[in-house]
Amino acid sequence: MHGGYPTMGQHYGAPMPPSVPSGSVITPSGCTIVTAPPSEESYVENILRMNRGKMATFYMTYENNREWNAKVFRGVIEAAGRDHIVISDPSTGMRYLLLTLNLDYVTFDGPIKYQYPFQGGVVTETTPYQTNGMASGR
Repeated sequence: MHGGYPTMGQHYGAPMPPSVPSGSVITPSGCTIVTAPPSEESYVENILRMNRGKMATFYMTYENNREWNAKVFRGVIEAAGRDHIVISDPSTGMRYLLLTLNLDYVTFDGPIKYQYPFQGGVVTETTPYQTNGMASGR
């Protein structure tokens, strides 16, 4: 120490705590518990990504718009992100970037690919329906 101030490598007080990975929990005894990242969940963007290349109709609402409050877009799903959807109209070649903030619902012309984690398993479009504990063949 020089002149009452710490020099490089010297510290006052308690030692620095060890680095802990983001999202970990530190117990009262000082141990760290590293949790596994959550699995992919059922969100609109994931469902749309699974159905890339399919024709769909997107029903959108635009609040406080004097020209049109609601609008319908029809096209092939090209991409989907957390806050947006990219579709293309095959008859015109026009591409649309739609904000999911304005999305009300989507319709598809046929079956869709769909899956989500549920009670330790995965539910897909082929999972049988459960009614009163019995599987139905719908």
